[in-house]
Formats: sequence, structure tokens, C-alpha cells
Amino acid sequence: MKRKIVEIDEAKCTGCGLCANACHEGAIAMVDGKAKLVKDDYCDGMGDCLPECPAGAITIVEREAAAYDEKAVQERKMAKMQEKMKTGGMALHPEGHTPPPGGCPGKAMRTFNRDTTQLPPRQDNSQLSTLNSQLSQWPCQIRLVPVKAPFFQGAKLLIAADCTAYAYANFHQEFMRGKVTIVGCPKLDPVDYSEKLTEILRENDIKSVAIVRMEVPCCGGLEMAAKKALQASGKFIPWQVVTLSLDGRIIDS
Repeated sequence: MKRKIVEIDEAKCTGCGLCANACHEGAIAMVDGKAKLVKDDYCDGMGDCLPECPAGAITIVEREAAAYDEKAVQERKMAKMQEKMKTGGMALHPEGHTPPPGGCPGKAMRTFNRDTTQLPPRQDNSQLSTLNSQLSQWPCQIRLVPVKAPFFQGAKLLIAADCTAYAYANFHQEFMRGKVTIVGCPKLDPVDYSEKLTEILRENDIKSVAIVRMEVPCCGGLEMAAKKALQASGKFIPWQVVTLSLDGRIIDS
């Protein structure tokens, strides 16, 4: 089939390896000191690797190539994660594992009554000891949150990359206040968020969607998944994207 896919100019490639690290599908590998597209069917053509290349050796072209095999990519990610966890002395339950009686406590739904009043500006240099969490529900991980839940009804939804709350000091007050927050990392989670996000948008009365991501290329996967879900939901839902810099500034909104 003819489709968009990454192309690497070997003459321009300096062998830095940044693109291989940015390609979370595993389509790019370092071979004899040069970056190479080793698996056409692992490349989704979205180009998360492009901004990482300091030499401008990567472009997106349209050519005959094997179809993107999402299932194979996810299986590879899962195998890699299992190996990593095994090496670290942890175990990852295989697909279809039945949790112990009572279920996992981390997946039990809860809602919290939060004071969403905006705090007044600080007039001096004293420490604010009255800052309250603005997390309004549990669970909050995209992988754990149910597709349909009471807390989604009539909610303003915040879809945030894991790192954002650590990078931006006032994240709870400025982004989470008055919203239902779900978080994830497309770099670390071996799943495609778009399918679950689509179902959440379809099955619930979501009033708006805010996407907060970091400036790093891998965070583009979260933004793309959310946009894909908004389109696939068949609903008109107001949305916005906010991008944070690594040093904790809003650089695009």
C-alpha cells in the first residue's frame, strides 16, 4: 500500500541516536553507526522522530510500504516492558490475568469533594500551607479509569501527560481545578489511548476537553490520541492544547 512513512538520509545522519530513542514504536534502530528504518510496519508515519534529528536527516515521504501493524507494535512494547520489569525483579501479569478476590484497590472508583475556590494572590513571601489537591476522582490513570463513570457526566475533562504536574508548579490550581483529570504517558504505556478516549467521549456527557502536554516529541502521541478520539467520537466538544516547557513554562496554548 502507498502511505506516509519516515525516510532517513544516511549521508546526513551523524549517528547521534536521538531519533531511535524518540521512536517508541521501535521502527528505527542504529546499524553500523547510522540510523535506519528497520521495520516499515512499525512506523506509523506520524514523525515523532523528526524534531529530534539535529542534522535534518529525517523526512516524511509517501511510498509503497507495509501497513502499520499496531498489534505487533503493542506486543513488542509489552514484551519489552515485561523483560524490563523481570530484570528489575517485578512481575507483570499477562493479558487475561484475573485479579485477586475483591479486585485491585488501585482501580476502585472514588470521588472527592474539593474546594474549587481560587486562592487570592499571595501578598508576601510566606509559604501557603492551605493549598488543596484538586484531584476530583480516582482512578486517574487513563489505563485504569472506567470508560463510563458518574464523575464523567457533565465534566470538563483534562487529559494530561504524566510529567506535566511535576513540571508546572501551580498545576492543580490552574489546570485541574473544577475538572476531571486523567493522565498517561504514551512513551511508557504500551497501548493506544485513542480507542479508550473515544469511548469515554462517546459514553459520557463531556462538556470540554483540555490537553496538557510537555514539549518533548513523545508527548505528541498523547495529543494525537486525544485529537483522534475527539474526531472519532462524533461529537462537537470544545477543546484546547497547552504545551509546557521542560523548565515549567507555558509555551503554547
